[in-house]
Amino acid sequence: MAEIGYIGENTDLILGQEFLTWLWFRSETGNVFRMEGAEHSGEPFTVAMEQRIVVRGGEGENQETATVVGSFSPLREARLGLLTGKQVVRCLVRLEKDGMDWQVSLKAEDFSINSLRTPKVARDDGDEDPEGLFLEKMYLIDLGLDMLDEMFRQFLSLRLDAAKWNKEAEAVAAWMQHDISQGSMAPQA
Repeated sequence: MAEIGYIGENTDLILGQEFLTWLWFRSETGNVFRMEGAEHSGEPFTVAMEQRIVVRGGEGENQETATVVGSFSPLREARLGLLTGKQVVRCLVRLEKDGMDWQVSLKAEDFSINSLRTPKVARDDGDEDPEGLFLEKMYLIDLGLDMLDEMFRQFLSLRLDAAKWNKEAEAVAAWMQHDISQGSMAPQA
């Protein structure tokens, strides 16, 4: 028996694909984000697409998927997929803040996080409080999730404003048209 999806399933998939495609665009053209809110008050962090991106296009029997994996790769095959109408459905993202790195694998279908690797928790061989190590790890997980939330918030503020989104969509289209033989575009400050 086929699985029955919920009413907003297609909307979530499209929004998730647009978000991940936009995130790739931002990682190559303006990869600095600023945290908003009283807790973080404008603290900067950067985003970069890492060695794995999956793009998909078409429907039903005509659906095509391309998975690109490679260390230090400009991800040309995936970029070519964007030019042929595919959208990003999965990706590995690196977040960097205050000299610390997080890696997170994201899925467009259901906005799920498949994995989250935080910076290592400093552990001394002395009488380190195990509760303190746990709390520090939880803080790092929370900070990583805050950065993801901030990127999605910024995406939604653009996506839900028709004029802003049209301008952003034109910039994304220009980025997609960039000569793929040259790889990624230089991020703007």
